[in-house]
Formats: sequence, structure tokens, C-alpha cells
Amino acid sequence: FWLKPGKAQPRQARSAPSPLANMGVKGMKKKVVAKGKKQLLKFSIDCQQPADDNIIEVKDLEQFLQNRIKVDGKTGNLGEKVIVSREKSKILVSAEAPFSKRYLKYLSKKYLKMQQLRDFLRVVAPNKTSYELRYFNINEDNDEE
Repeated sequence: FWLKPGKAQPRQARSAPSPLANMGVKGMKKKVVAKGKKQLLKFSIDCQQPADDNIIEVKDLEQFLQNRIKVDGKTGNLGEKVIVSREKSKILVSAEAPFSKRYLKYLSKKYLKMQQLRDFLRVVAPNKTSYELRYFNINEDNDEE
């Protein structure tokens, strides 16, 4: 093309090379993920306090999670990939499929809302792999009256 005098064409910014650009180049090494080892994710929900006060039934929460957890976009599709189990007042979720801890919190809060307990209980993460159901701290100061 020809440039007209006095009118400069704007320069186009160069974009980063596409990751697909080097696919056919001879000698390029591809990243290989080690097969055979499957990452097992383990999460837990501790319902000790509300279960001791008979506010929630742990088996109901376990059943709710089994019915609502989605695997590959479908509910009721747990199979061998996701295992929901219970030990006394603790619910354990083991997953080979991609599974986020945040999704477990979302479902727990949904259960609390359904049982109308969301105003009294909250879901707290004490460490990296577990959640706890705790009461909201309501400080009643009777000294001021």
C-alpha cells in the first residue's frame, strides 16, 4: 500500500505469540503430565457445635451434599470420583475429580438457608482443607442498662 503524504498510519501493537504457533515445529518439547497418579482432594465440614445442641442433623447435611454435588455438570453423578462420608459430627468429602473447597462452602450455606439456620450459623474455614459450622458471636451487654 502507499502512504499519502502528511497522513501517518498508526502502528499496530504486536501481540504475544500464540501457544498454538509452535505446535508443528520440529524439536519442540511438549509438557507431559505424569499419568497414573491421581490427585485426591480431601475436605471436611465439622458440625460439632450445632450437632451437640441438636440444631442440625449431620446425616441430613450429608444426604443434601450427595444429592446436590455436581460432577461433570450433572447432579447425582458422584460415582467413584466423589465420596461423601460421615464420622460422628464431621462430614468428609474426597474427590478425584476437579473439586473446589469454595463449592463445598456454597452448598453448606445453601443447606443452612434451606433449614432457616443461616441467621444463626456461619461457615468458617479454620484451615486449608476444612470448614466449621459456628454460631455468630452475639455479645449481649447487660451492664449498660
